[in-house]
Amino acid sequence: MTVVSTPAMVDVPEGTSINTILRERVARSGGETLIERRDTPRGPWVPVTALEFEQEVLALARGLIARGVGVGDRVGIMSRTRYEWTLLDFAIWAAGAVPVPVYETSSAEQVRWICSDAGVRLVFAETAAHVATIEQVRDSLPACEDVLVIEDGAVAALRTAGAHLPLLAVTERRDAVHRDDLATIIYTSGSTGRPKGVELTHGNFAHLTMNAAVAIPEILDAPGSRTLLFLPLAHVFARFVEVAAFAGNSVLGHAPDIKNLVGDLGTFAPTYLLAVPRVFEKVFNSAEAKVSGSRLRSRIFAWATDTAVRYSQALDTASGPGPRLRRAHRVADRLVYGALRTAMGGHLQWAVSGGAPLGERLGHFFRGVGITILEGYGLTETTAPATVNLPRHTKIGTVGPPLPGTSVAIADDGEVLLHGPHIFRGYHHQPQLTAEAVSDGWFRTGDLGTVDDDGFLRITGRKKEIIVTASGKNVAPAVLEDRLRAHPIVSQVVVVGDQRPFIGALVTLDAEMLPGWCAARGLPNLSIEEARVHPQVLKALDAAVRHANEAVSKAESIRKVSVLDFDFTEQNGYLTPSIKVKRAKVVADLAHLVDELYEAGRPEAATAR
Repeated sequence: MTVVSTPAMVDVPEGTSINTILRERVARSGGETLIERRDTPRGPWVPVTALEFEQEVLALARGLIARGVGVGDRVGIMSRTRYEWTLLDFAIWAAGAVPVPVYETSSAEQVRWICSDAGVRLVFAETAAHVATIEQVRDSLPACEDVLVIEDGAVAALRTAGAHLPLLAVTERRDAVHRDDLATIIYTSGSTGRPKGVELTHGNFAHLTMNAAVAIPEILDAPGSRTLLFLPLAHVFARFVEVAAFAGNSVLGHAPDIKNLVGDLGTFAPTYLLAVPRVFEKVFNSAEAKVSGSRLRSRIFAWATDTAVRYSQALDTASGPGPRLRRAHRVADRLVYGALRTAMGGHLQWAVSGGAPLGERLGHFFRGVGITILEGYGLTETTAPATVNLPRHTKIGTVGPPLPGTSVAIADDGEVLLHGPHIFRGYHHQPQLTAEAVSDGWFRTGDLGTVDDDGFLRITGRKKEIIVTASGKNVAPAVLEDRLRAHPIVSQVVVVGDQRPFIGALVTLDAEMLPGWCAARGLPNLSIEEARVHPQVLKALDAAVRHANEAVSKAESIRKVSVLDFDFTEQNGYLTPSIKVKRAKVVADLAHLVDELYEAGRPEAATAR
């Protein structure tokens, strides 16, 4: 078994908690801005100092205590990513209680399961619509005493409710919270089955964020460091950054509506972002679509893209970019890259990508533009990142070396195992499942990977998603799916072929990108139903499939594609809230379409249908 480790840079004492991280930030920079908030969607960003935030947290914690919330009680938060989410999170922690996130897009049945399994006593819901969802199952939640509505003044009411309590009532509770106490229960949005409640401790968060602040100071501790959260705070990735921003010296902002993200980036001007690969694919595809109506501009963009990729690749060589490439890069910067950076706020230097593999060409493109995407790897059970590329040592195509205090092992069957103080303490109410997932402190991730001579991890697929064709060929679908999904009009891809004679794929089209793509080619504004059978669309998809197949052997290549007349969404149950495809559900529900792919036998070349 191959094992690589990175020693911890910060030891976390037994008395440390997430509350400690906020107290220490206040001690370092109490009068300086900690958060910038917006009271209206397009209003000004209002600075909130570390001291002001702490005072607000303590006021709300007193309100929770006044309402009878006890130490260890579960408090639900069902809301978009906004200032009040972070405020309530820290207030619940200060009161010694346990916040339980609920995705704001959750169905009534999902709300029922999470709140009943966790034993949620009080819920903060953002809107009346969220309340309506909760009310559908309220009768089956006897432990839930009340639902408070953020947009109806819940925060102000909570502040008033605790005004009569002395400050000592909350500071005693806050200071009594220790490293091994439960911090949160996060229900995984897993691709199959009922969500599992992952129990994460204060020590899990404290170890990871305090070490990250020291390990990547260029991001979290640099002068003027700023980040805008737009991923759901119900997800562990955003939650980690929320705490890590405080552990470092970053200013935190929130973007509740992703439809306004471009405008929010422009006004907030972050220096770093966290996102999933689909966001970066959308940014690139949107930039390409904007110039596709002009043959000249389109050619310039294609040249600039190629220049960015070659420039980034040259950075990884001993000699670096040559004089001619540097000159071309400067010209491309004036023509293309500067506008792209401006669209992302003008100050963005770093982006952390996780949740799925990022295509190498896309990684090189953004680094060539001046925005380095640091790909990382982690799961809810590891409190988010376990490995990440470093600003001073990045290998595009890998997910980096272990973070400080983390060990990575590759089992004999290729499975990635993880060990360290940030590994969860168990699945809520599921000791047998916990025992299956963790052995001798090593968490079995279910992912397959390799480690190179420098200790950088590369994820090659999911252990349970390996496709075995009828001829016995093992195929990891991720590389094919990632490359095919990079095409501007492709939204999602599911590669199939288990026990079949060849590899096929189910493809959905991107309704947002399709109109611009059609207009650039002189086509009418095709609907999804029309596009999926249009000859030019199918020809473009065939070319995209050939490009994807360049990454694999002929036996592993996609031979046939079925273009669906709908997309995978969270609403129809085929995407998780973190934008992961529920592969098992897709294959099960669309088995008839998979069968149709193979009815005519093996094609000689890739064909879309």
